[in-house]
Amino acid sequence: MEKGEERGSIRNSPFQIKLPLFIALALVVGVLIGATTFSPSSNNPQGTARSYLKFRDILSYIDRDYVDTVNVEELSDYAISKMLEKLDPHTAYIPANELAMARSQLEGDFEGVGIEFNIFQDTIFVITPLSGGPSEAAGLQAGDKIVKVDGENVAGIGINNEGVFKRLRGPKGTQVGLTILRKGNKTPFNFTIQRSKIPTTSVDVSYMVDNKTGYIKVSRFSANTYEEFKQALTGLKKKGMQQLILDLRGNPGGYMDHAIRMADEFISGDKMIVYTDGKGDKYDSESHARVKGDFENGPLIVLLDEGSASASEILAGALQDNDRALIVGRRSFGKGLVQMPIPLDDGSELRLTISRYYTPSGRSIQKPYHGNPEEYEMDIMHRFENGEYFHPDSSLFADSLKYKTLRGRAVYGGGGIMPDVFVSRDTSELSPYLSQLYNKNVLREYTLNYYRDHRKELEKMPFSKYKQNFKVTDKMLQQVLQLAAKEGVVFNEAEFNRSKNLIQNNLKAFIARSVYGNAGFFPVLHDSDEEFQKALKQFNRAQRLAKGGV
Repeated sequence: MEKGEERGSIRNSPFQIKLPLFIALALVVGVLIGATTFSPSSNNPQGTARSYLKFRDILSYIDRDYVDTVNVEELSDYAISKMLEKLDPHTAYIPANELAMARSQLEGDFEGVGIEFNIFQDTIFVITPLSGGPSEAAGLQAGDKIVKVDGENVAGIGINNEGVFKRLRGPKGTQVGLTILRKGNKTPFNFTIQRSKIPTTSVDVSYMVDNKTGYIKVSRFSANTYEEFKQALTGLKKKGMQQLILDLRGNPGGYMDHAIRMADEFISGDKMIVYTDGKGDKYDSESHARVKGDFENGPLIVLLDEGSASASEILAGALQDNDRALIVGRRSFGKGLVQMPIPLDDGSELRLTISRYYTPSGRSIQKPYHGNPEEYEMDIMHRFENGEYFHPDSSLFADSLKYKTLRGRAVYGGGGIMPDVFVSRDTSELSPYLSQLYNKNVLREYTLNYYRDHRKELEKMPFSKYKQNFKVTDKMLQQVLQLAAKEGVVFNEAEFNRSKNLIQNNLKAFIARSVYGNAGFFPVLHDSDEEFQKALKQFNRAQRLAKGGV
């Protein structure tokens, strides 16, 4: 199993290695580069020595006597990867020829289609389309399987991260065709996506919702996230912000230190933010608030969902356990294992889990893992099938999973961060017809054409006037339907009527993005965002928390 992003993000934290497993794995690679000695683990030296010698002997016999010529380095890499699957879902081995791509991580802009992906069982799974990228605009969704790229089959061929990068990245303005399989649809979807520059800006937008409510959306924790966030927070305070919505939905995580520094802006004194616990105490650590933050007192709401992972969960868990924020949304992903990158002598790298993250109350962020990689990967889909997108999972409210916040509020473990206020996924306006409009890129294509034809008048209009007065007319909708028909989308009146309000909202939002950027896109989109609207109604409760209540 491999993990990565078309933008190259693999999220790990700089902790020291766990010696026993590191030695065993380093020895395996050492066979290939002529190593002849090793120091076995102090936990089970005889077992480690026997296992090492067994692997060495088998590899030597294969190399010397097997009937066909084999690439023993590839064989060893495969054996290592399969061995690591027995540990946990996030320990990983990165071969030397993939490491340069993997290390592009959260640094630097690049040009491509803009997705985060997993490779699982020889299939490319879309984790999330990156915010503001062409894949998001085209309508790719989390859970989509990429089976063909430009007509070439990429499923079941042993593709790796480098192979995905080579196919999906490319110069801005070039096009790539993707064939997608989506759960619930028997036939594949074909997308033509125009590559563009994918920035590493991680604060997508900050704006004043009204004269006292600020909003900041953080889409990932990359190299400049804290600085971007600090600038956004300062800007909102200058505009009179008294209460804040921090949106971490769909944020897959990143650098832990940026999440900790952000938490410190909200948490007073020297309260705990997060701690880690590994084997023994060698890799145990605690992080506490240490500076006077810029927003330690006002009402704070954090939006969270099943796409929020890792550093997002550290931040949300710290704010919830310290009674500093009200968490609104759905249970987060549940990624709470700490990996240490370990360079190996042949240029490859082992990313070894050496501890677990815990929230201040003692909750493990990591969701359960029972040694079945497929089951683990399908957890998000199982949540949908089990109805957790629409009501909280009652099995996670057992007394054995109950913890207490600083002021004694009950919070629950079980993997991920449980919200204080649950908001079901709004599917009331979704329809197969709307999905086809997304899949065929009809809405985005129409709005780009509309912007091109009305650019001068739109750019003269202040956003406040646009948001208040601009209407998507019936004539515009008819033009969309005509374009859809040309793209082979069969009209369905009942489904169109069901989705009409959402189509109008999306059209207005996409046009706003062309004119005003994200500063126009998100405020319009939020008019039809049930989770955002629910959060706005929870500030009385957030106010009680901010004033020391429960």
